[in-house]
Amino acid sequence: MIALLVLLLAMAAEVEPTALTSDSREVHLANIQQLTFAGENAEAYWSADGKQLIFQSKHGDMGCDQIFTMDADGHDVRRVSNGEGRCTCSYFFPDGKRVLYASTQASGKECPPPPDYSKGYVWRLYSGYEIFTANPDGTDVRRITNHPGYDAEATISPDGKTIVFTSLRDGDLDLYTMRPDGSKVKRITKELGYDGGAFFSRDGTRLVWRASRPKGDEVAAYRALLANNEIKPMNLEIYVGDADGKNARQVTKNGAANFAPYFFPDGKRIIFASNSADPKGRDFDLWIVNDDGTGLERVTYNDTFDGFPMFSPDGKKLVFASNRNAKERGETNLFVADWK
Repeated sequence: MIALLVLLLAMAAEVEPTALTSDSREVHLANIQQLTFAGENAEAYWSADGKQLIFQSKHGDMGCDQIFTMDADGHDVRRVSNGEGRCTCSYFFPDGKRVLYASTQASGKECPPPPDYSKGYVWRLYSGYEIFTANPDGTDVRRITNHPGYDAEATISPDGKTIVFTSLRDGDLDLYTMRPDGSKVKRITKELGYDGGAFFSRDGTRLVWRASRPKGDEVAAYRALLANNEIKPMNLEIYVGDADGKNARQVTKNGAANFAPYFFPDGKRIIFASNSADPKGRDFDLWIVNDDGTGLERVTYNDTFDGFPMFSPDGKKLVFASNRNAKERGETNLFVADWK
């Protein structure tokens, strides 16, 4: 299995990034380059120097997602995680000397079972997810959370001193902060509902994240799903607040599934993914909005999925995941474009 994985990665490294012709309505994107070419690839995030990307991928005979790094042009793909369990939500520390990711590896080597979609589209909140840090080559793995229940969705402040993450440890899906070694854990959101996928602003003073706020009959349904370690992510709005969780306020109010928000370098605008333009809720595109909810503008017009956008440190490029140009149904690849 390891030999086959090495072969697949070697083959992928030999494929030159492919330039794509964008929809004429995608006026903010130029010189779109495809970086991966098979499997399910998502959540690609830049290193602070803009030279590398870290991402999760499932391809070949892999049973579930593992963490990889690659050069910003798609070359030199390397696995970081150890190949055990399911992994997600990886990120570079600002100094580039370590990375973090969530993994179920401490609960077992095998992939945990997938969600039961007979109840509709749900996310599985694997209780085995814990947060780890490691050297960029995967060595010196250190577990920094050790608490029953879901711990994942971690990102790091620009100064490298604070990690924000989502946890179910207090009975609800809330945002927490901690130091890079896992100490000084503090809960920073307390409203009922899912708070997750948080990112810091460039100056480190604010957070942007996705959240649900169930009301009325929705509360019982939400709690029932949580009791089974699941959530239905079909009504999420974008929120902003201070880095300590204070002064939180809602940005979007469209009742859709809005997720993967990220601040523009200026900190005044947000790019995010949403299915708000599709009555059936299946087509996700990228959108931008001012942090006060004004100035909403659609960025992509691909008729399947675009998500997980992140600006390069200099703000000149955008990396995102997409089903565009897929060779097989369900294939998701990573793309980078010049931002106009």
